[in-house]
Amino acid sequence: MDFRLETFLPYRLNQAAELVSQRFAAQYRARYRMTRPEWRALAALGSYGRMTATEIGANSSMHKTKVSRAVRALEEKRWLKRSEDAADRRIEHLDLTPAGRRIYGEMIALAHEYEQELARLLGADGLEQLEAGLATIEAALAVQPARRGPSD
Repeated sequence: MDFRLETFLPYRLNQAAELVSQRFAAQYRARYRMTRPEWRALAALGSYGRMTATEIGANSSMHKTKVSRAVRALEEKRWLKRSEDAADRRIEHLDLTPAGRRIYGEMIALAHEYEQELARLLGADGLEQLEAGLATIEAALAVQPARRGPSD
């Protein structure tokens, strides 16, 4: 059976996403000394407001360990604050501080600039094709139930 990893679509999609992500990460790492998990946590809180660590993990597809480290780092930078849930003390709500909201605003401006850079690199036709392809994949896979093996 012939199999070439470099032509396997999931592998190619992952490689492309990683290249795009690394290039953006280099920008915010240099400017803010921020890791990707920190960026994802900050972006989730900035976009959606108060969340729990579990909600951040679900929103960003990050493992709870990475979320925990990111939350701790953002708290040490004083960009995030924790508050205990009034009804259940086991739950902590996370919010951006005023400094965190300021950094989030700067990061969004940086993200828009990066998105425009990618658009220039791809050109109008390339960007349109990429967006159409991604929308097709997202729609097709969202509708498809997960395939289960014979023992499931």
